[in-house]
Amino acid sequence: MPKLDPALLDAMHRYWCAANYLTVGQIYLRENPLLEQPLTLDHIKKRLLGHWGTTAGLNFIYTHLNRAIKQYDLDMIYVIGPGHGGPGLVAHAYLEGSYTETYPRVERTREGMRLLFRQFSWPYGIPSHVAPETPGSIHEGGELGYSLSHAYGAAFDSSELIVACVVGDGEAETGPLATSWHSNKFINPKRDGAVLPILHLNGYKIANPTVLARIGDRELKQLLQGYGHDPIFVEGDEPMPMHAAFAAALDSCIRRIRRIQGESRRSDAPAKRARWPMIVLRSPKGWTGPAFVDGLPVENTWRSHQVPLSDMSKPGHVAILEQWMKSYRPHELFDERGTLVDELAALAPTGERRMSANPHANGGLLLKPLHLPDFREYALAIEQPGSVRAETTRHLGAWLRDVMKLNLESSNFRLFGPDETASNRLDAVYEASSKTWLSETLDTDINLAPTGRVMEMLSEHQCQGWLEGYLLTGRHGLFNCYEAFIHIVDSMFNQHAKWLKVTRDIPWRAPIASLNYLLSSLVWHQDHNGFSHQDPGFIDHVANKKSEIVRIYLPPDANCLLSVTDHCLRSRQYVNLIIAGKQPEWQWLDIDAAVAHCAAGASIWSWAGNEDGDPDVVLACAGDAPTIEALAAVMLLREVVPELRVRVVNVVDLLTLQTMDEHPHGMDHETFDRLFTWDRPVIFAFHGYPGIIHHLTYRRHNHDNIHVRGYMEEGTTTTPFDMMVLNHLDRYQLCLDVINRVPKLEHLRRQAHERYTSAIERHRLYVSEHGEDLPEIRNWRWQPA
Repeated sequence: MPKLDPALLDAMHRYWCAANYLTVGQIYLRENPLLEQPLTLDHIKKRLLGHWGTTAGLNFIYTHLNRAIKQYDLDMIYVIGPGHGGPGLVAHAYLEGSYTETYPRVERTREGMRLLFRQFSWPYGIPSHVAPETPGSIHEGGELGYSLSHAYGAAFDSSELIVACVVGDGEAETGPLATSWHSNKFINPKRDGAVLPILHLNGYKIANPTVLARIGDRELKQLLQGYGHDPIFVEGDEPMPMHAAFAAALDSCIRRIRRIQGESRRSDAPAKRARWPMIVLRSPKGWTGPAFVDGLPVENTWRSHQVPLSDMSKPGHVAILEQWMKSYRPHELFDERGTLVDELAALAPTGERRMSANPHANGGLLLKPLHLPDFREYALAIEQPGSVRAETTRHLGAWLRDVMKLNLESSNFRLFGPDETASNRLDAVYEASSKTWLSETLDTDINLAPTGRVMEMLSEHQCQGWLEGYLLTGRHGLFNCYEAFIHIVDSMFNQHAKWLKVTRDIPWRAPIASLNYLLSSLVWHQDHNGFSHQDPGFIDHVANKKSEIVRIYLPPDANCLLSVTDHCLRSRQYVNLIIAGKQPEWQWLDIDAAVAHCAAGASIWSWAGNEDGDPDVVLACAGDAPTIEALAAVMLLREVVPELRVRVVNVVDLLTLQTMDEHPHGMDHETFDRLFTWDRPVIFAFHGYPGIIHHLTYRRHNHDNIHVRGYMEEGTTTTPFDMMVLNHLDRYQLCLDVINRVPKLEHLRRQAHERYTSAIERHRLYVSEHGEDLPEIRNWRWQPA
């Protein structure tokens, strides 16, 4: 393999020095950006924030990637796992010119450099990590463990894209990252782009050594080969030999990627799983920084992780900082105006080939609308409420199948799930596309193909990371999961929601497709799995995020689910949470009524009540199983107190319960009062934990009269109805609640309590004896008045 021209390597080294200089300047300086005056405390920030330890290595890698982009005309973006190397990525965007194009006030001059330094980790400036404000980034600094999943998600269906993914050795100790090494088994070299993992071993985390840095190259190589990679090791601390070695390794990887893709794309045979190359870079922590501070070793130790010189009031520290920054010889890198010299500026790619300006890293620029079939054509025919029983999510699966079909050619839609697509009754999608699978297959396998567009791996982290990377680079998707296990990705949801919040206020970030969750296998139908599979708390987690970002839907039937999902797949810049059961349940609304109900978010089901505009009590419900119990309670009340005027309100868009100033979907007070009244008792049957309803309605006029029944953290392996009984959400309890809270029914309360006790005792004796619910529960159906 030909070696690079020594003059080019020397120029690259100086470019690296320029990036390192800008990195240190961002951490420390607020004035005197070019050190044209002797450095003093007045030039240094009072609060020193940021991370130095990983950044010189990141700058080294970025410099070499730029050379490869130019030499091979690559379409490349980066994902930086060690996200606290933020000042380095900002430095490179500045050197490439895209930072100034994005933020014109930060010019490529002395004054622009001063602003660049001053804004870093500064009030109302920019964060210390790789953040949405950083041009070229799709991966937030707080997302520890998700870099590879994001990188592969970005590469799916982007045939010419290479995603250079730097994995930190501390990050490599996390569960999500350990899982994501297997992503290489889902890359189709015929149609997908490529991921180039670069494992950056600098030996330390905040205060401890890292596992992979201490197991030796032989064991590490075997580990990575076992994951299916072909690693090339580059290690040392002398810059020039390291430049030559890394350049050779990178050239080898690029050629190997092109060979794998070329051979596969020229062949008519189905794609096969490839052994993709990767690089292991072992460099000192805090490389090129101070070797010693106050007599203690810093470079190549954990002490360089954040700010090596953290107390600038100590004697000699200002001098050490000045010596450190001048070691990069800034007067040779920047001209008298403070602009990078032409010789070095010419090393960077131009236009959209710059990683900091690549449109894949601003995915909304590439986003194309989905082709969606008319969901009304898939509607269940409902002549009367409760006349049809169906599996709600299975009905949605037929529509999703055709969503997949309509978007096969554009290759911009995938369905993600941790081995639960069929279990959640969405398996009709396999009629349009199989599951992606490039590994060995057996004759007994079904629905597997290299060309599949359904992504399944038994890791919620992996599915979420893939989907996020796919969305952030301009595509669409849906993540289906068991309700109880979606908590596994709580922190990933947090970070994505924060990303969406911040990017809403960044005008150059184009809106991306929403992150859509469909949760099924719900808490109320876990009779075979038991308590471990019962947790509706993701609702609370989502509801705590900024209102302009999150939406929560609990469609009560299949037609409402169709309407809601169509809306969510059309939306932009949200996280949409859809919760719908998969078991056969009664269906309530025809398609026109369903569309109107979903548009309103909550409405009175006049066919279920008898209130004639003046109810004695409101029975509210949200969620498919609670809706059935509420309607069953209505029928019981008809028998016990036929003169009672009952209103039934169903809530499908949960956040409409908030006020208009708290959420864009919030109802005004007049609408809320029209539904829930000013002063009548409201018995609310809710899918999740009761407290969230009080949280959402605490500012409403009638809040003190709202009594919520929901999940109370009670469960076991039992019958579906017994789950309701255990959590006091059953029809008998709801009926008793009504009688206990309607003042004019006070005379019936004692009798009602006895009736309730008798009903529950009969239920418990029956399920204990027969292992199934009472016939009147199993065979219940809605009967209009």
